[in-house]
Amino acid sequence: MSTVGLTTYFAGAALADDSEFSDAAKQAHQTALVPGLACTVTTKACVDLESQKAWLVKDGKIMRGPIKISSGGNGKETPIGHSLRVYKKEKDYKSTESRIQSGPKKGQPAPMPWAVFFEDGGIAFHGGDPARSSAGCIHLPVADAQAFFNYLQVGDQVQVVKGSQELAARKGEYSPSDDEDDGDHDSDDDDDSDD
Repeated sequence: MSTVGLTTYFAGAALADDSEFSDAAKQAHQTALVPGLACTVTTKACVDLESQKAWLVKDGKIMRGPIKISSGGNGKETPIGHSLRVYKKEKDYKSTESRIQSGPKKGQPAPMPWAVFFEDGGIAFHGGDPARSSAGCIHLPVADAQAFFNYLQVGDQVQVVKGSQELAARKGEYSPSDDEDDGDHDSDDDDDSDD
């Protein structure tokens, strides 16, 4: 398969399954969890939007984490997904959607160092301030972003969940009305890299 075909395949497979009732979620609920996490043993990276933490997983065990992250907010929430896949990596990526908001580089593309893309729309793990919400991406401290970049490979599974909802769904105790926390986090609009 060509690189273009591979990218197209994984980008197409990266559509978020934002419901605990989606086919991908139902399949995930039948798979064992990583001990201490709300993600399955098949994942390589786990994000819990409720705790704002992420982990790297190897052979069903935590190999790095918990790592303090920030996810999307203010109408640009990070999508939930049980079967997301890494489809592209770029060490020195510059965002075409987000721009630097202030300073001498105002208006220039925002840096997204150590970017690992796992969801359509440019959603990625990347170096960023974990104290500020993103435009849907997962901000990681730079050293952790580099570790994610070095470990994750194209095709690796990523899971983004809300931990308590995931665990309740596995027990059959979750319903869509339980989803009152939309993952919205305060954002500072003058962030130099909102993505």
